[in-house]
Amino acid sequence: MSLTLYGAARSRASMVRWYLEEKEIAYQWISLDLGAGEHRQPAFLAINPFGKVPALVDDSLAGPDGQPLKLFESGAILQHLAEQHGQEFAGTGGAARRSLSLQWLLFANASFGPALIQAAAKPEDLERQLTILDALLSAGPSLLGAAGSETTAAGWGAADCAIQSYLAYLPLFCPQVDLAPFPHVQASIDATRQRPAYQLAMGQG
Repeated sequence: MSLTLYGAARSRASMVRWYLEEKEIAYQWISLDLGAGEHRQPAFLAINPFGKVPALVDDSLAGPDGQPLKLFESGAILQHLAEQHGQEFAGTGGAARRSLSLQWLLFANASFGPALIQAAAKPEDLERQLTILDALLSAGPSLLGAAGSETTAAGWGAADCAIQSYLAYLPLFCPQVDLAPFPHVQASIDATRQRPAYQLAMGQG
Protein backbone atom coordinates (compact mmCIF):
# COMPACT_ATOMS: atom_id res chain seq x y z
CA MET A 1 0.00 0.00 0.00
CA SER A 2 1.26 3.48 -0.79
CA LEU A 3 -0.12 6.98 -0.47
CA THR A 4 1.10 9.85 -2.60
CA LEU A 5 0.23 13.40 -1.58
CA TYR A 6 0.62 16.22 -4.10
CA GLY A 7 0.92 19.71 -2.72
CA ALA A 8 2.74 22.99 -2.64
CA ALA A 9 3.98 25.51 -0.11
CA ARG A 10 1.32 27.71 1.47
CA SER A 11 -1.56 25.49 0.35
CA ARG A 12 -4.17 23.34 2.07
CA ALA A 13 -1.96 20.37 1.32
CA SER A 14 -0.10 21.33 4.50
CA MET A 15 -3.02 20.35 6.74
CA VAL A 16 -3.25 16.95 5.03
CA ARG A 17 0.48 16.48 5.44
CA TRP A 18 0.16 17.42 9.11
CA TYR A 19 -2.46 14.72 9.61
CA LEU A 20 -0.26 12.09 7.95
CA GLU A 21 2.75 13.09 10.05
CA GLU A 22 0.76 13.26 13.28
CA LYS A 23 -0.74 9.81 12.71
CA GLU A 24 2.60 8.39 11.49
CA ILE A 25 1.04 7.18 8.24
CA ALA A 26 3.63 6.45 5.56
CA TYR A 27 3.27 8.55 2.41
CA GLN A 28 5.21 10.05 -0.48
CA TRP A 29 5.22 13.83 -0.73
CA ILE A 30 5.40 15.44 -4.17
CA SER A 31 5.74 19.20 -4.15
CA LEU A 32 4.51 20.94 -7.28
CA ASP A 33 5.93 24.22 -8.54
CA LEU A 34 2.75 26.22 -9.04
CA GLY A 35 4.68 29.16 -10.41
CA ALA A 36 6.02 26.95 -13.19
CA GLY A 37 2.55 25.57 -13.87
CA GLU A 38 3.26 21.98 -12.87
CA HIS A 39 -0.32 21.72 -11.60
CA ARG A 40 -1.57 22.41 -15.12
CA GLN A 41 0.35 19.61 -16.79
CA PRO A 42 -1.49 16.53 -18.16
CA ALA A 43 0.10 14.17 -15.61
CA PHE A 44 -1.40 16.10 -12.68
CA LEU A 45 -4.66 16.94 -14.41
CA ALA A 46 -5.21 13.19 -14.70
CA ILE A 47 -5.28 13.16 -10.88
CA ASN A 48 -7.20 16.39 -10.32
CA PRO A 49 -8.78 17.81 -13.49
CA PHE A 50 -9.25 21.15 -11.73
CA GLY A 51 -5.49 21.51 -11.38
CA LYS A 52 -5.46 22.33 -7.68
CA VAL A 53 -3.67 20.93 -4.64
CA PRO A 54 -3.92 18.95 -2.47
CA ALA A 55 -4.51 15.72 -4.32
CA LEU A 56 -4.03 12.20 -3.05
CA VAL A 57 -3.45 8.89 -4.80
CA ASP A 58 -4.19 5.81 -2.67
CA ASP A 59 -3.28 2.54 -4.33
CA SER A 60 -4.92 0.48 -1.56
CA LEU A 61 -8.29 1.17 -3.18
CA ALA A 62 -9.44 1.28 -6.79
CA GLY A 63 -11.44 4.12 -8.27
CA PRO A 64 -14.25 3.77 -10.82
CA ASP A 65 -11.66 3.47 -13.59
CA GLY A 66 -10.02 0.49 -11.91
CA GLN A 67 -6.90 2.52 -11.19
CA PRO A 68 -5.64 3.63 -7.75
CA LEU A 69 -8.12 5.95 -6.02
CA LYS A 70 -7.56 9.64 -6.74
CA LEU A 71 -8.97 12.32 -4.46
CA PHE A 72 -8.94 16.10 -4.30
CA GLU A 73 -10.32 18.61 -1.76
CA SER A 74 -8.59 18.70 1.62
CA GLY A 75 -11.73 17.83 3.59
CA ALA A 76 -12.48 14.76 1.48
CA ILE A 77 -8.86 13.63 1.70
CA LEU A 78 -8.77 14.05 5.48
CA GLN A 79 -12.01 12.13 5.94
CA HIS A 80 -10.72 9.35 3.69
CA LEU A 81 -7.48 9.12 5.64
CA ALA A 82 -9.35 9.11 8.96
CA GLU A 83 -11.56 6.25 7.79
CA GLN A 84 -9.09 4.11 5.85
CA HIS A 85 -5.74 4.75 7.53
CA GLY A 86 -6.16 6.70 10.78
CA GLN A 87 -8.36 4.15 12.58
CA GLU A 88 -10.49 6.98 13.94
CA PHE A 89 -13.90 5.38 13.76
CA ALA A 90 -13.36 1.85 15.01
CA GLY A 91 -15.29 0.48 17.98
CA THR A 92 -18.28 1.79 19.91
CA GLY A 93 -19.45 5.20 18.80
CA GLY A 94 -17.53 4.97 15.54
CA ALA A 95 -20.51 5.84 13.35
CA ALA A 96 -21.25 8.94 15.44
CA ARG A 97 -17.61 10.02 15.38
CA ARG A 98 -17.52 9.62 11.62
CA SER A 99 -20.55 11.87 11.17
CA LEU A 100 -19.19 14.45 13.61
CA SER A 101 -15.84 14.43 11.86
CA LEU A 102 -17.51 15.08 8.52
CA GLN A 103 -19.54 17.88 10.07
CA TRP A 104 -16.41 19.67 11.27
CA LEU A 105 -14.51 19.15 8.03
CA LEU A 106 -17.36 20.68 6.06
CA PHE A 107 -17.63 23.54 8.56
CA ALA A 108 -13.89 24.22 8.33
CA ASN A 109 -13.85 24.59 4.56
CA ALA A 110 -17.34 25.94 3.90
CA SER A 111 -17.81 28.31 6.85
CA PHE A 112 -14.70 28.98 8.91
CA GLY A 113 -12.21 29.29 6.04
CA PRO A 114 -14.39 31.82 4.20
CA ALA A 115 -14.93 33.74 7.44
CA LEU A 116 -11.15 34.18 7.70
CA ILE A 117 -10.89 35.35 4.11
CA GLN A 118 -13.72 37.85 4.61
CA ALA A 119 -12.62 38.96 8.08
CA ALA A 120 -12.04 42.55 7.03
CA ALA A 121 -15.40 42.87 5.26
CA LYS A 122 -17.47 40.82 7.73
CA PRO A 123 -15.68 40.92 11.12
CA GLU A 124 -18.90 40.10 12.97
CA ASP A 125 -19.15 36.70 11.26
CA LEU A 126 -15.64 35.69 12.27
CA GLU A 127 -16.19 36.97 15.82
CA ARG A 128 -19.39 34.93 16.15
CA GLN A 129 -17.66 31.76 14.97
CA LEU A 130 -14.67 32.34 17.23
CA THR A 131 -16.97 32.85 20.21
CA ILE A 132 -18.61 29.49 19.61
CA LEU A 133 -15.32 27.70 18.94
CA ASP A 134 -13.78 29.18 22.07
CA ALA A 135 -16.63 27.81 24.19
CA LEU A 136 -16.35 24.37 22.60
CA LEU A 137 -12.58 24.27 23.01
CA SER A 138 -12.96 25.09 26.71
CA ALA A 139 -14.09 21.46 27.18
CA GLY A 140 -10.83 20.11 25.75
CA PRO A 141 -8.62 20.26 22.67
CA SER A 142 -10.58 17.68 20.64
CA LEU A 143 -13.78 18.92 19.05
CA LEU A 144 -15.13 15.38 18.90
CA GLY A 145 -14.47 15.03 22.57
CA ALA A 146 -16.35 18.25 23.24
CA ALA A 147 -19.32 17.13 21.16
CA GLY A 148 -20.79 14.76 23.71
CA SER A 149 -20.07 12.11 26.34
CA GLU A 150 -20.09 9.38 23.70
CA THR A 151 -17.00 10.80 22.07
CA THR A 152 -14.93 12.12 24.96
CA ALA A 153 -12.17 9.58 24.26
CA ALA A 154 -12.06 10.22 20.53
CA GLY A 155 -8.69 11.99 20.67
CA TRP A 156 -7.06 14.19 18.06
CA GLY A 157 -8.24 13.51 14.54
CA ALA A 158 -9.09 14.86 11.11
CA ALA A 159 -11.68 17.31 12.41
CA ASP A 160 -9.20 18.82 14.87
CA CYS A 161 -6.54 18.93 12.16
CA ALA A 162 -8.74 21.03 9.89
CA ILE A 163 -10.03 23.45 12.55
CA GLN A 164 -6.66 23.84 14.29
CA SER A 165 -4.96 24.48 10.94
CA TYR A 166 -7.33 27.33 10.17
CA LEU A 167 -7.00 28.71 13.68
CA ALA A 168 -3.22 28.73 13.32
CA TYR A 169 -3.64 30.82 10.15
CA LEU A 170 -5.50 33.51 12.09
CA PRO A 171 -2.50 35.54 13.33
CA LEU A 172 -0.93 35.32 9.87
CA PHE A 173 -3.89 36.31 7.70
CA CYS A 174 -5.95 38.31 10.17
CA PRO A 175 -3.43 40.13 12.41
CA GLN A 176 -6.07 42.78 13.12
CA VAL A 177 -8.20 40.27 15.04
CA ASP A 178 -7.84 40.60 18.81
CA LEU A 179 -7.73 37.09 20.28
CA ALA A 180 -7.75 38.26 23.91
CA PRO A 181 -11.50 37.49 24.27
CA PHE A 182 -10.85 33.95 23.02
CA PRO A 183 -8.31 32.38 25.39
CA HIS A 184 -9.07 28.80 24.36
CA VAL A 185 -8.63 29.66 20.70
CA GLN A 186 -5.31 31.30 21.55
CA ALA A 187 -4.25 28.25 23.54
CA SER A 188 -5.13 26.02 20.59
CA ILE A 189 -3.02 28.14 18.26
CA ASP A 190 -0.06 28.09 20.64
CA ALA A 191 -0.30 24.31 21.14
CA THR A 192 -0.60 23.65 17.41
CA ARG A 193 2.50 25.65 16.60
CA GLN A 194 4.52 23.66 19.13
CA ARG A 195 3.71 20.27 17.59
CA PRO A 196 6.72 18.83 15.71
CA ALA A 197 4.48 17.22 13.08
CA TYR A 198 2.82 20.57 12.40
CA GLN A 199 6.17 22.32 12.12
CA LEU A 200 7.38 19.71 9.63
CA ALA A 201 4.21 19.93 7.54
CA MET A 202 4.43 23.70 7.43
CA GLY A 203 8.07 23.60 6.42
CA GLN A 204 9.30 24.79 9.80
CA GLY A 205 10.93 21.55 10.93
